[in-house]
Amino acid sequence: MEKVKKMRLGMHTYTLHMWGFCQSWCSSEPYPKAMNLIQLMDWALENRVDGLHISACDLETKDDKRLAEVAKAARECGLYLEYNCSMNEEFDTRLNETFESGVTVAHKLGAEIAKFNLDIRRERPLYASCFHPAVMRQLVDFHYQLKAAIPTIEKYNMPVAIENHTETYADEILWLINSVNHPLVKVCVDNVNAFSVLEAPETAINKLAPYAICNHLSDNKLSREEYGARWYGVAVGDGDLDIPRITELYRRVSPTDKYTFEVAWSLNGNTLEEAKRKEMEACKRSIAYLRDVIKVGREEEIPRIDFTNKR
Repeated sequence: MEKVKKMRLGMHTYTLHMWGFCQSWCSSEPYPKAMNLIQLMDWALENRVDGLHISACDLETKDDKRLAEVAKAARECGLYLEYNCSMNEEFDTRLNETFESGVTVAHKLGAEIAKFNLDIRRERPLYASCFHPAVMRQLVDFHYQLKAAIPTIEKYNMPVAIENHTETYADEILWLINSVNHPLVKVCVDNVNAFSVLEAPETAINKLAPYAICNHLSDNKLSREEYGARWYGVAVGDGDLDIPRITELYRRVSPTDKYTFEVAWSLNGNTLEEAKRKEMEACKRSIAYLRDVIKVGREEEIPRIDFTNKR
């Protein structure tokens, strides 16, 4: 038995995207806001959440007055912030930043990190396409963009996390951060995104966790249907991923002290109001599972798991 570090619990605002938060993913229009970001901070306090992973969509504007207002509210609530942005988001361009602008906004928010999606455009077929020449051309361009942003990153001492978003293999992310080779440029690992490039989640997690200063902790369920199979978002703990194993790996191996849970709920034929109700229920079930079952926030003696072996 050994003690492991105490972890904080954060929430990616996409968890409540039907309430108008974060981005409009694969849809033409964002959902209307049912509450604003300051109200969400009050909600987070009431629901045992330590911090928020927010986007420009949540900020609404990025003028200095608004950023200072959000930073002040977060301090008063005792919440940490992480700033989530994209390089070339196709569905919701409100998320798009350069490395320099994203880091600057994160600094003005008092955020702990600036997290970036690369938004790589891949050619098909996806299978075995890691380091495809078309991908490498884009990664090399991002290498030089990151190198050019190092003075801004160092000026604000702002850690930057590059995510294995829905279009990148773990090895491609590792190539980029190793080529930049800077102590403030690390990884955000999402345990579900690997599916999108036909990579096993456990493979991606094992490779990226040692470099991850940020994580997106999601759960999905596999449904076998008439014309194939579908992975869909569910409350953390309700799906087919080994959340106890994943969370312990993050806690022991990753340099971060946070879990940032994310629920990717969908309409599933419901009205928006019904879907909002179910999304909120899934959000609260995720918090209860992580706090009360995984024991996030407690430093406890737990048995060591050999992560070199499969479940």
